[in-house]
Amino acid sequence: MKNNNKKSIINLDKRFDVVICGGGLVGMTLGCALADAGVDVAIIDKDEFKIQDNPEYDGRASAISYGSAQVFKSMGLWDYLHDDASPINDIRVVDGHMIDGISPLFLHYDHVDLNIDDQDDTKDTPFGYIIENRATRNALHKLAKSLPNLTEISPVSVKQLKTDQNSAVVILDDDREICAALAIAADGKFSQLRKAAGIKSTNWDYDQTAIVCTVEHQCDHAGVAVELFLPNGPFAMLPMTGNRSNIIWSERRDLVEDYMKLDDTAFLQELSKRFGDWLGDIKLIGPKFAYPLSLSLAETYISNRMALIGDAGHSIHPIAGQGFNLGIRDVAAMAEILVDAKKLGLDMGSNIILQNYQRRRRFDNIMLAAVCDGLLRLFSNDIKPLRMMRDIGLGMVNKINPLKRILMRHAMGISGDLPRMVKGDKL
Repeated sequence: MKNNNKKSIINLDKRFDVVICGGGLVGMTLGCALADAGVDVAIIDKDEFKIQDNPEYDGRASAISYGSAQVFKSMGLWDYLHDDASPINDIRVVDGHMIDGISPLFLHYDHVDLNIDDQDDTKDTPFGYIIENRATRNALHKLAKSLPNLTEISPVSVKQLKTDQNSAVVILDDDREICAALAIAADGKFSQLRKAAGIKSTNWDYDQTAIVCTVEHQCDHAGVAVELFLPNGPFAMLPMTGNRSNIIWSERRDLVEDYMKLDDTAFLQELSKRFGDWLGDIKLIGPKFAYPLSLSLAETYISNRMALIGDAGHSIHPIAGQGFNLGIRDVAAMAEILVDAKKLGLDMGSNIILQNYQRRRRFDNIMLAAVCDGLLRLFSNDIKPLRMMRDIGLGMVNKINPLKRILMRHAMGISGDLPRMVKGDKL
């Protein structure tokens, strides 16, 4: 099997500090962060890394919180990425109905309102950024090529993971073996490594599918992100570079197939009913994608010399745009813990180290999953008394500036006990 690697010869006889199984956004971010700090890392992925940069591979864009952007800056990734990042200056949360129209009560976050005083380190900064997943992958692969401590191995799958008291051994499907102190499962919400380790998970199907596409519009979006709550699911309009917006349209699963079969003209007619005319005429750019939505929470994030990060440990509804940011916070915590352990000469795969990671990340992930699940159940219905109560609630929160600031800082990922990278510091 051919392997595409930045090095002409891949030395798998060496013992790595960490082997990461899964070279998606979270896995690659962790690999680059660790390698940038001097940790020897191998990253394995079943797809060729150059294929992942193809526009047809993934049409999604991700909301990158201010805290996640700080992580990217601390590891040198932002240098490759800033031109593709569109700032989020305003967030508008609106309750809507296909027949009754938009509620006059809404929640509006303006980044100017965040400034508590002139000393606030978030003064005049955006809430975050919208970046195409393809652009983030491309930036990660460019950064990876500059890191001598990072070994990329693809396209190849993991056949088995064996662990003992001293090592984690990853056996590839071509029977080669990679030995490390620690194995990281970054292989998504259907993680095979999680299942092989016997880690159970709580799963919930939302009976919704996200239709994802990109549109171009006449008017400048001015960095405004809109979350429109409709009875069948939320409809998000996310500002991208240029006069473009990424659409995440959560819809009842039984209706999605018919929408996906529509030609561009008919699809845009349906899209316009939800998008509105606030940005002028719109046109579809590129293909449409459909992603089933579900909740998945692993019962534990660790096993013997193995840990879960990103969707392998937690997969949530995109209602608040926080799924990738949770993964980045996993990365920031894990990287800090492992780099500190290496500096002290400690065993990076020991149970004490892994327990520290789980202790720092589990509560944050579970709480945000619960909040997103609760918001979805509150807004994805057409019960009139409940609609009235939630609209009044949005309007009240919009008037209470101290509460808004607290919620905004949470959305920016800059509240609580922050890892060094979220503060913008090097490891």
